Amino acid sequence: MTESTTPGAVPASPAGGPATPPRVRPWLLLYTLGRVVVAAVLVTIVWVAGLPGIPALLWGVLLSVPVSYFSLRPVRDRLTEALAARSVARRTAKEDLRTRLSGDESDD
Repeated sequence: MTESTTPGAVPASPAGGPATPPRVRPWLLLYTLGRVVVAAVLVTIVWVAGLPGIPALLWGVLLSVPVSYFSLRPVRDRLTEALAARSVARRTAKEDLRTRLSGDESDD
C-alpha cells in the first residue's frame, strides 16, 4: 500500500493542506456522452450499410461496447481515479469525525 491509501493517512495538496478530491461529475458526463455518441455513430453506420431499423439499432449498440471500451479508456481511467480519490477523502473525513467525536484526540 502506498502512503496515501493507508488507513488514517490524509492526502495532502501541493500547498500542504488536505487535498480536495477531483470532481467526478465532469468525467462522468464526458464518459456517458462519449458512450452515447459512439453508439449513435455506429447505429448510423450500420443503418447506412443497409441493415434496417431495429436490427441496425441492436447491432450498433452491440458494436459500441468494444469500441467504447478502447476509445474511451483515458476518460474512464480519469473517472476511476476521481472516484477513488473521493472515496479516500470521504473515508479520511469520516475517520477524523469519529476521532473528534470519541474525544481521543489530544487538545493542543
